[in-house]
Amino acid sequence: MMNEIENIELTYLSLTDYTELKEAMIESYTNMPDSYWKEHHIEALISRFPEGQVVIKVNNHIAGCALSIIVDYAKFGDGHTYKEITGNYTFKTHTKDGDVLYGIDIFIKPEFRGLRLGRRLYDYRKELCERLNLRGVAFGGRIPSYHKYADEISPREYIERVRRKEIHDPVLNFQISNDFHPTRIMTNYLEGDKASRDYAVLLEWDNIYYEKQTQKASVIKKVVRLGLIQWQMRSYRTLEDLIQQVEFFVDAVSGYRSDFALFPEFFNAPLMAENNHLSEPEAIRELARHTGALVKKFSELAISYNINIITGSMPEIRNDLLYNVGYLCKRDGTVEGYEKIHVTPDEARVWGMQVGKKLKVFDTDCGKIGILICYDVEFPELSRLLADDGMDILFVPFLTDTQNGYSRVRHCAQARAIENECYVAIAGSVGNLPKVHNMDIQFAQSMVFTPCDFAFPTNGIKAEATPNTEMILIADVDLDLLRELNQFGSVRNLKDRRKDIYDLRKV
Repeated sequence: MMNEIENIELTYLSLTDYTELKEAMIESYTNMPDSYWKEHHIEALISRFPEGQVVIKVNNHIAGCALSIIVDYAKFGDGHTYKEITGNYTFKTHTKDGDVLYGIDIFIKPEFRGLRLGRRLYDYRKELCERLNLRGVAFGGRIPSYHKYADEISPREYIERVRRKEIHDPVLNFQISNDFHPTRIMTNYLEGDKASRDYAVLLEWDNIYYEKQTQKASVIKKVVRLGLIQWQMRSYRTLEDLIQQVEFFVDAVSGYRSDFALFPEFFNAPLMAENNHLSEPEAIRELARHTGALVKKFSELAISYNINIITGSMPEIRNDLLYNVGYLCKRDGTVEGYEKIHVTPDEARVWGMQVGKKLKVFDTDCGKIGILICYDVEFPELSRLLADDGMDILFVPFLTDTQNGYSRVRHCAQARAIENECYVAIAGSVGNLPKVHNMDIQFAQSMVFTPCDFAFPTNGIKAEATPNTEMILIADVDLDLLRELNQFGSVRNLKDRRKDIYDLRKV
């Protein structure tokens, strides 16, 4: 299934989706085959609250759905039933003056489970709750595995044992892992739910940004979380061993709900050890044979872990010529490439590396980004062209062996943040590869730079890793601060350029 995914999209539910939606519900609720929503139910939900009804589509086909309404929770209390909260399935209980976003239904088709698509639906509900300034999200969660233990333990004890990981309940575990906390047992909640013995768990998520007295939702800042991988060069016996380490780091930064994961330049160089008996040009061309498999795996991880991955860089052969390239693997399943425009003298002399020609800004779900590989950041024209195209964040995967080389990358990257009123994130490798020619001891300190103005750190450093230590670096950057800087900054580097004297344009 993973290999066949080309696109993932979260979109509003339309009545024209109903036939496919019905089939998806029947496939998802095999133990309750007659419980699917009728067309008039879906029509009522869309009519009353279109923002609350969303589907997630894979390759333009429905893979999951989330339905919800807004209720005045005080009118129902914690002891309500499903029929009561839905107004006997009419959804007339929905009110724009309510204070709680109530989950009516959520499911993922069996064939798409394991891709963390359910988390995207829950995250949408949370974001909607914050945007509408509601007190929180609530719903009655089924416990379909309870019937296996009903003769031995009470529902309350069952939940406690699930929380202690003594009993595995995939539904309840998933809800708890998505920050929903059980608050009470509900009896006779959903008629006909024999698997749960008619019990349910009231699950809630609290909106910490909720302002009770205000009638207007607060403006939500565009805060983007960056995950930088400071990669340790070490020996790997196989490609699978290296991929295992890659997934470890993707899992780690995704666990902190990062929007981006940034890997260093030539992070896969350890795989050249098996070809160390060859000349340097031959060895790196052998390394290039792994690039296709790595890009494919990165794309799978981006989808599975719901994170945009910048793959650093890898050697790639095109028309028998060698290039230094990388890929942006988006969490929606799309993949876009970038190239190193300026190769170093060493790359050209030792490996025969060719210069790239591709320079572009990438549209993502977290704004516009640019990517420059190592040496490219030392040429200010490139990042200025990207800034002219609306870049918010510049990512720089790098590989430097000496502190001199690192200092060039580091100081030029910080200059790019000031010049272009953008954030710049750099990530490199540390350690050494004694069995790989032309790959000596590596020096790195991964960092996130900002412009230097009142809304940002005075030294222009948002976050920095420990030098020469394998680790991850997590940092939040606020894109709206860039907009404010552009309009009201102490200095305005983008606006104040003297275009009457000089200009910059792509050839």
